[in-house]
Amino acid sequence: MSEAKLTIGFDIGGTNTRAGVVDEDGRILAVESTATPHTSEDLRSAIVGMVDRLRQRYPSGAIGSVGLAVAGFLDPECEVVRFAPHLPWQDNAPVRKILQDELRLPVRLEHDANSAAWGEYRFGAAQDAKTWVLFAIGTGIGATLMHNGEIYRGAFGTAPEFGHLTVVPGGRACSCGKQGCLERYASGTALVDTAVSIATNGGFESCGLYRKAVDKRATGNDVVAAARTGDALGLATMDHFAQWLGQGLSLVCDVLDPELIVLGGGVSRDADLFLGTAQKTMARSVVGAGFRPLPALQTADLGSQAGMIGVADLARHQM
Repeated sequence: MSEAKLTIGFDIGGTNTRAGVVDEDGRILAVESTATPHTSEDLRSAIVGMVDRLRQRYPSGAIGSVGLAVAGFLDPECEVVRFAPHLPWQDNAPVRKILQDELRLPVRLEHDANSAAWGEYRFGAAQDAKTWVLFAIGTGIGATLMHNGEIYRGAFGTAPEFGHLTVVPGGRACSCGKQGCLERYASGTALVDTAVSIATNGGFESCGLYRKAVDKRATGNDVVAAARTGDALGLATMDHFAQWLGQGLSLVCDVLDPELIVLGGGVSRDADLFLGTAQKTMARSVVGAGFRPLPALQTADLGSQAGMIGVADLARHQM
């Protein structure tokens, strides 16, 4: 492995920003992390500082490029951040040029889900797949379609937004401004809303999760932990989540007909609680159920490091 092929990959989320030095085999060699700043100037300064500190650990010239996985909408050329609801970059901020000028290194921007998908395609669960989808379940739902080694972006760079397909007209309000989006029923945040909804309808008063749910103090982690102890409210919430996830995956099948769907994101760590039900729901909900091949459904290999690894590799290829 040549040191000249080291790159730095950033995973920039609304809460935390992480950076890792990644080699050509997708291995993370060193990591820096910080809370994500709330102004664009502070975020720029934080990124530059993290790059400088990581570069100091290696010989001059060892770091060849920098990639940034961004939780927001980019233009098709991945030059500017059009909109990032949880980041200070807004209104077509020319982030790539700003950072490239200051760092004096090639810089690559990419959507966070696309970055994670590229990581799984190059080094993880999707290495042999031709037409496949990453379905990343965390606070919301992120998604990527890859075909023949290429990321599909759509005409304007925003495809695919499966999490914001309307599945319940007039349903739960979504941060995107719509109502009834899939991610309001099949995401980490949705677990809490579902637990509250089920609890307030009665019948679960003896459950350990009940009081937290009705008092609206429960978290997604509380729901998962309760389900693992056999708590009936926790199990009912996970079942509801699994069925909605399966419905969403059936839409993916009907529109794209992929050979593989990889579930990523933080919620996928607990896939043993919902994967079976989601798969059965998907199978019976697709068009032509019982008369067509179904995609393989599996969890991601790279976990929370997929975005850093993927965008570092994209930056390396851009050099």
